[in-house]
Amino acid sequence: MRARVGDRLLVRRRRPGDVERHAEVLEVRGKDGAPPYLVRWSDGHESILVPGSETTVEPPPAGDVQKPKRSGGSRRG
Repeated sequence: MRARVGDRLLVRRRRPGDVERHAEVLEVRGKDGAPPYLVRWSDGHESILVPGSETTVEPPPAGDVQKPKRSGGSRRG
């Protein structure tokens, strides 16, 4: 998997009852776009993500190519 700052990640359900999760890539910590990624989830919290096979990369929406702003929140994940 390869991602860039600003890309959106979609983590699909693995089991019935799981909820799809959406995140924005804030930092790419691997080499050449590889994981791990620092992401901000749709609920606002940030964490480090090493995506699995259920994760897909989506480019940022058109016109939304600015560098994401980091929140002052915790980096715990």
